[in-house]
Amino acid sequence: MSNPLSGIFSGSPSLDKATLDKAKRKALDSPQSSASETGKAKATASREDQLQLSDIAQKAMAEPAFDRSKVDAIKLALQQGNYPLNSRHIAESFVAMEKLIG
Repeated sequence: MSNPLSGIFSGSPSLDKATLDKAKRKALDSPQSSASETGKAKATASREDQLQLSDIAQKAMAEPAFDRSKVDAIKLALQQGNYPLNSRHIAESFVAMEKLIG
């Protein structure tokens, strides 16, 4: 039975890696394409791919994924010591996370 992609017989235990590599190189080196196919390949290779985003996607990419004013307000509250921190709640969260991990 041969491999439909490479055409190499894949069921023989007598074929070693070196023989398979040699067969693959021979298949790649043989001139199977016509001149018109070569011209098409060159024309295709010279074109560049372009990505066009919709207006909604462009807006989403332009805006940050978080509320900058809220972050600034929290920073200011932390600096001034006005941000309420509940150490017991923080410790319980760490314990719950440790249970999940292991």
